[in-house]
Amino acid sequence: MNETVKNTALFALVAVLIIGTGFLQSWNSALFILNFGLISAIMALGVNLQWGFAGLFNVGIMGFVALGGLATVLVSMPPTTEAWAAGGGGVIVALLMGAATIVVTALVIKRMSAGWLRTVVVLVLLIGGFFVYRALFDPSVARIEAIDPASTGYLGGLNPGGAAWGWMTLVAWPVGGLLAAGVAWIIGKTALGLRSDYLAIATLGIAEIIIAVMKNEDWLSRGVKNVIGLPRPAPYEIELQSDPAFLERAASLGMDPVTASTIWVKLVYAGLFAVVLVILFVLAQRALHSPWGRMMRAIRDNENASEAMGKDVTARHLQVFILGSAICGIAGAMMTTLDGQLTPGTYQPLRFTFLIWVMVIVGGSGNNLGAVLGGFLIWFLWVQVEPMGLLLMQAITSGMTDGSPLKVHLIESAAHMRLLTMGLVLLLVLRFSPRGLIPER
Repeated sequence: MNETVKNTALFALVAVLIIGTGFLQSWNSALFILNFGLISAIMALGVNLQWGFAGLFNVGIMGFVALGGLATVLVSMPPTTEAWAAGGGGVIVALLMGAATIVVTALVIKRMSAGWLRTVVVLVLLIGGFFVYRALFDPSVARIEAIDPASTGYLGGLNPGGAAWGWMTLVAWPVGGLLAAGVAWIIGKTALGLRSDYLAIATLGIAEIIIAVMKNEDWLSRGVKNVIGLPRPAPYEIELQSDPAFLERAASLGMDPVTASTIWVKLVYAGLFAVVLVILFVLAQRALHSPWGRMMRAIRDNENASEAMGKDVTARHLQVFILGSAICGIAGAMMTTLDGQLTPGTYQPLRFTFLIWVMVIVGGSGNNLGAVLGGFLIWFLWVQVEPMGLLLMQAITSGMTDGSPLKVHLIESAAHMRLLTMGLVLLLVLRFSPRGLIPER
């Protein structure tokens, strides 16, 4: 089969599945799948950049997605003026003190000769700096978190206009990418020298550290109390439902105002997400077919030969690690915008690491189009398999007596259909199309 025809057929299949959901279930459900499919495709592009281009096994995707969500809060939420007055300055000074301690210690290690004197100086700087940092940081944090902890208790963001400045949420998307890229640079400088399996362990651990910080530092993102009511770039449903012009258009389409408003808002988000996906896809394609992309694939295939040709393998790995992490950060910011809230407790490796890897492997590692296809297809299955499994189990057990232990067990097991299906899809693709549905050319 012609490659273009095959790829078109695969994307047409995904489109039919989503449209079919609209007809058989509801258009709200179909647009929910579409929006999260767009975000998942962007995450898969970021992972494909790292793994497909450079062979970097990053299992810390969840951490970079969470950093994108944090950036949305820091940029789009209004500042909590009482919290800033109570301890904001103290937190800033403490953080600067901590950073200065690290910088001075690094300079001492670099400038002083190795020996007992350098060891003593480094220990004095680190221990002394730590105690000074805590003396400044802890009281400031306590004062911040004491400010109306039920609704705020944190510093807030940088949006002076609050909900009226919903466009600030769009600014948060590239900021999420920059925040993720900055953290990726720090991680890459320390971890990219590790072998692939050790790199995977390191990135997984660092992602868990990021989530632990977000869960426990209430002054930063309210921890497990969550940040709700994020400003949004799309109109609010209640505003649309009180707009006479919108009500007239909804009536002309034979739709009730509530359904019409929710569908319209989801369509606005779908348009915004599609624009971001197209931009990132075009850039990724240009990178893939550029001399830089060919160099990255040469490094992936044979690092030793590339080093012998004078290529700085570690620097190139750092570049692609930062770029891929930045894309995941953008996707994380978009997802938090769509949710309208930041919930650090919901970031799980299964959803934000394992599932993204399945998307890349099934779609086609090393092929940007395959990563996008995998993002849509696997997300559709992730959402729809559980209700489909429940219908299947109900059909299988329809002849059994109500209350039968076997019937109860089979119906309850439908909740595990997601994991079973993901494993089955992965096995089938690796068996019959080991390079993915759209393999690398």
